[in-house]
Amino acid sequence: MKEMIVYASETCPMRAACRALEGKWKIPMIYVLNENGTLRYNELKRALGITNMMLSNTLKELEEEGLVIRVQYNEIPPRVEYHLSQLSRQLIPVLDAFCQWGEVLLAQEQRACRAGDDCRDPE
Repeated sequence: MKEMIVYASETCPMRAACRALEGKWKIPMIYVLNENGTLRYNELKRALGITNMMLSNTLKELEEEGLVIRVQYNEIPPRVEYHLSQLSRQLIPVLDAFCQWGEVLLAQEQRACRAGDDCRDPE
């Protein structure tokens, strides 16, 4: 009999991955940095439509987890740029597949709208 997978276990790889990406903004931030390359703080803010507090907290967490690299240049005015680490680049094929799945969902929604069904599920 196959051994049961226990998500609650500290050694569960899915739990470790989910913990690293938990929160509303981490996956979108990795996606935006992958699509646009190195970005400055305000560029990230515009691209995500995120508040300063959420952007700062999310960047700090991603940097601590080794998923985003922060580069500060000693200039006046100060310039700080962010880009993906090698560790987060390993996630890109998964995000690409997730994006393709999103395309399927959007196409399904568009077909439902053209057919006269509700365009959005009310629940």
